[in-house]
Amino acid sequence: MEFIPRRRLVLVSGRSHPALAEQIAGHLGVELSEAHLREFANGEVHCRYDTSIRGCDVFIIQTHCGPVNDTIMEQLIMIEAAKRASAKRITAVCPYYGYARQDRKATGREPITAKLVADMLSVAGADRVVSVDLHSGQIQGFFDVPFDHLTATPVLESYLRANVADCVSDIVVVAPDAGRVKVAERYSQRLGCSIAMVHKTRPRGTANQVEARHVVGEVEGRHCIIIDDMIDTAGTVCAAAELLVENGAADVWAMATHGVLSDPAVDRLKSSVISRVVVTDTLPVPDDRVFDKLEVLSVSAVIADAIDAVFEDTSVSEIFGGDNLA
Repeated sequence: MEFIPRRRLVLVSGRSHPALAEQIAGHLGVELSEAHLREFANGEVHCRYDTSIRGCDVFIIQTHCGPVNDTIMEQLIMIEAAKRASAKRITAVCPYYGYARQDRKATGREPITAKLVADMLSVAGADRVVSVDLHSGQIQGFFDVPFDHLTATPVLESYLRANVADCVSDIVVVAPDAGRVKVAERYSQRLGCSIAMVHKTRPRGTANQVEARHVVGEVEGRHCIIIDDMIDTAGTVCAAAELLVENGAADVWAMATHGVLSDPAVDRLKSSVISRVVVTDTLPVPDDRVFDKLEVLSVSAVIADAIDAVFEDTSVSEIFGGDNLA
């Protein structure tokens, strides 16, 4: 006699980005389950699932936006609640992974906080983690559970094909620093355009400050597209854009997966030489951060496809043709 177990996908969202979770649920054709999150008078978070999730595949969606510590803690509590409710498998879906920039010791007596967050997710009970465009691919090695690294490349590439298809020969994909050269190469190969790089430095002992030194590659008279994983205070992209224009660039766009847009990013971008800023909705963009140059693309379909692949035990990397593994 063969017993075929019944499987059920449960999708639940934290409070950091419910709009993205609703779109993901729509692509999957499922309803979001209710986690009944509330806070006690002293700020402690309580979670209780409204229906039984025993034996279910539970996907807990929570992007680590500000206040970052609160959203991470909320996801940990939701994972813990699911574990104690006897969920069969728990997947933490973190479109934006908090503390990703603290992935190594740059100086003495520093933490590697990206590893700490990985440990906390595992200890809370996550059997698997899904995230989009990590700041550094090595973060995957911090986990002792399976990690699915997604990329927003298909979304950003489709946007470029729709908006610059008639002038690809004039396009230059620009890496804003040495760490993004491999990503820029991937875009240039797929689009059939040129590549350049901006050499930047950070003043020692400072944060959110950057100095663009010089450009490697031919950008004079060209349409330059800066590709990065995130735009936080916008210091990197604005400094790179200024240098590109000084070297004769005809137009400059900035594209990134994560639009963190911490102060003074919006003011910098508004007054910069960048003519268009394109980000995805891995992070919510509040109304007071919206400006004329900004366009927000949705990655909900990409995340939904990955969730479906995890649930069906099929390949996630095949969704991206292996381009998510770097």
